[in-house]
Amino acid sequence: MIYTPVEVRTLTPVRENVERRASIPDIRDVFLCHAWDDRGGPAKELHDFLEAAGVSVWFSEKDVLLGSNLLREIDKGLVKSRVGIVLVTPALLRRLQAEGIADKELSALLARDLLVPIVHETTYEELREVSPLLGSRSGLSTAEDNMTNVAAKLAELVTL
Repeated sequence: MIYTPVEVRTLTPVRENVERRASIPDIRDVFLCHAWDDRGGPAKELHDFLEAAGVSVWFSEKDVLLGSNLLREIDKGLVKSRVGIVLVTPALLRRLQAEGIADKELSALLARDLLVPIVHETTYEELREVSPLLGSRSGLSTAEDNMTNVAAKLAELVTL
């Protein structure tokens, strides 16, 4: 796998946090934060690529059982994940402005320094207009690499 120097600088602290959290029992490799509108499209695609690469993913569509409290389940998922990935799409940017559930997930992830943004079908410039804190974090972009390679880089980052 070939990483750019920026990706190395960005992902090294995340890898160190992953290693520190490895001893937590029943922990998932990643928490996938995404817009509700992306759940059947790019979020599902990224989820499937990650799982195919051996990554355990907390994904609301499979981990929140019918009748359970959504916010409480998300809270537990955040605690039981080594790192958070935020799939930044046009739909997520709209959701963040509306201050919905994705905004709450993002706030929790930003507070923990366990966060990798994945920019898909949008730009970092557009992200910074909505969330300067998330936009200030380097991550991965599907404009520079396809979703399969992005998932492979994430898998290498989080699997021990």
